[in-house]
Amino acid sequence: MIGLVGDTESLNPELIQQISPAIEQVLRVKKPFKRASLEFRYGEPSEVVVSTPNGLVTFGQNHPLVTVAGPCSVENEDMILETAQIVKASGAQFLRGGAYKPRSSPYAFQGHGESALGLLALAREATGLGIITEVMDAADLAAVVAVADVVQIGARNMQNFSLLKKLGNIGKPVLLKRGLSATIEEWLMSAEYILAAGNPDVILCERGVRTFDAKYTRNTLDLSVIPVLRSLTHLPIMIDPSHATGKSELVPSMAAAAIAAGTDSLMIEVHPTPAKALSDGPQSLTLPDFQHLMLEVDTIAKFFGRGKPCPYATALPKVSYATNFAIV
Repeated sequence: MIGLVGDTESLNPELIQQISPAIEQVLRVKKPFKRASLEFRYGEPSEVVVSTPNGLVTFGQNHPLVTVAGPCSVENEDMILETAQIVKASGAQFLRGGAYKPRSSPYAFQGHGESALGLLALAREATGLGIITEVMDAADLAAVVAVADVVQIGARNMQNFSLLKKLGNIGKPVLLKRGLSATIEEWLMSAEYILAAGNPDVILCERGVRTFDAKYTRNTLDLSVIPVLRSLTHLPIMIDPSHATGKSELVPSMAAAAIAAGTDSLMIEVHPTPAKALSDGPQSLTLPDFQHLMLEVDTIAKFFGRGKPCPYATALPKVSYATNFAIV
């Protein structure tokens, strides 16, 4: 695929088509997010395949639902290992946990940094779960990439363009969370930065946006974004009902609604003792509540055709896309 970006209005697709018989098709993408656009993939969804110790996990529209779970931040070894064991036993494929935490207050817990990354690596070794953790600063990128199977860009860094540019050659997928007040197009343009930098593996995560009513929910979960994104982009979609609602009792219903709306993945915050959590305790499920939720998730996912694959199922043939055409 050859993408032509910039001012391409004067270019004639028919003339480009005649340059060489090696050019199979020329498409004009009118959206500003060229590589993230649905047209870039002939209208077909893309998939992000992640290698974990437990095997390959695929994020994508035509694949089983992927569940990511864990605490807001990594607090100590016992806590993260206990959580990881339950997360795995409940059927989730990834452990999330913050080593570096962006907080509104400079006096709030900021995470344990590199020592927390070491604990995530320990949990990965003990359980085989994939690791998703956030990078906040380019100076920490190498340390995060060494541990993470998927590198998270948080809502506050969605438009940190210098950081996004550095994600092009890290060799790991990127989970891009929507900014607190970002429009859908701004979000997709941030994804475009990563794609244009050379990294084709981007997952979009909706985690709620800031609206008028902050009394009853932390943010407003925009589930309408799922069908909108389906019409605009080929990238996989994740929903984070924990950050969106800010209240653990609201998470199960919003997780169910997200599956019904067609999400490819869920991110759920879990903590052994939420009341004692150093960050985001009110939105974290207890370990028993998470186990119960996963039973519900499994049933709903199967109903909507996103259940776990039968072990005897035959793998579908992978679609082969043309390699020689121009995006104008």
